[in-house]
Amino acid sequence: MTPSVKPSPEKPRIGITLGDLNGIGPEVVIKALADARLLNLITPVVYGSARVLSFYRKTMNLEEFNYSQVKQKGQFFPKAINVVNCWDDVIEIAPGQPSRQTGKAALAALRKSVEEIKEGLIDALVTAPIDKNTVHGEDFPFRGHTEYLTHEFNAMESLMLMAGQQLRVGLVTEHVPLKDVSALLSRERVELKIRLLELSLKQDFGLAKPRIAVLGLNPHAGDDGLLGEEEKTVIKPVIEDLRNKGKLIYGPFPADGFFAAGQHTKYDAVLAMYHDQGLIAFKTLDFDNGVNFTAGLPIVRTSPDHGTAYNIAGKNMADESSLRQAIYLAVDVIKHRIERSGSK
Repeated sequence: MTPSVKPSPEKPRIGITLGDLNGIGPEVVIKALADARLLNLITPVVYGSARVLSFYRKTMNLEEFNYSQVKQKGQFFPKAINVVNCWDDVIEIAPGQPSRQTGKAALAALRKSVEEIKEGLIDALVTAPIDKNTVHGEDFPFRGHTEYLTHEFNAMESLMLMAGQQLRVGLVTEHVPLKDVSALLSRERVELKIRLLELSLKQDFGLAKPRIAVLGLNPHAGDDGLLGEEEKTVIKPVIEDLRNKGKLIYGPFPADGFFAAGQHTKYDAVLAMYHDQGLIAFKTLDFDNGVNFTAGLPIVRTSPDHGTAYNIAGKNMADESSLRQAIYLAVDVIKHRIERSGSK
């Protein structure tokens, strides 16, 4: 596994990919970095193209948005927005239109950022959204960023962890069809995800003794086997075993009543069995400020909790709050990891 990079002594160097050029990625990146106060906190390194930034700067009437193009690898200006050009071709930008060409460009930026974080040139990675349909293929057989980064950093497993001001929720299964979820649940998988979540809460969020709630899979958490056996045969035995080892793990809880009663406020994080079970609640509570964090990696990676939003791309309507929070969380995780490693 690739070791975590050590942050630069001045400010953390945060790599930011533009994502799909026809989506809202470039817009939210520009809007977030247009706040000059961020330059006091980080050294931003944007992976993409100066031409793309120029295009969107003009469409957004932000001519005062300035940046420096990186001429020599790894030589970043600490008080400027640094841009690493990841391709030479002139790419047609058509906001709101899915394109294999812009998907290819998004992958070029992602791969360049991964190359440079492996080399220790940046300290964390913030990824703007890509379009899975335009990037998926023989040279990118992954469902998204999370699976790709897990592969690239030789992690045994990772955890998709959504972090917001009101809720943190991790997922046992991620981007899979609902009909396949039950077959993917095993005691080993559920325990691994709980352990990844607990470790991340400690090392990445600075919580000494995190309390974790685990949701059931079926309605009413199986209703003692009447509505499904997964709780009795898989989830509950894992929880009981971990509790016997002193872990603060609770459940399984019926998802509907759990969130309706506000029980999530009693825990540091919630583990959901499948994507929508956790993300419906998360996006209801924290959509504007939510962040997608990949736990279990040796590097720090965050992302806004939204997609390409083609329907509003190029209209200067996108809200940059989630991208800004993704940057802030990356900085916080770096700090917590340094503190944890220093205390050992």
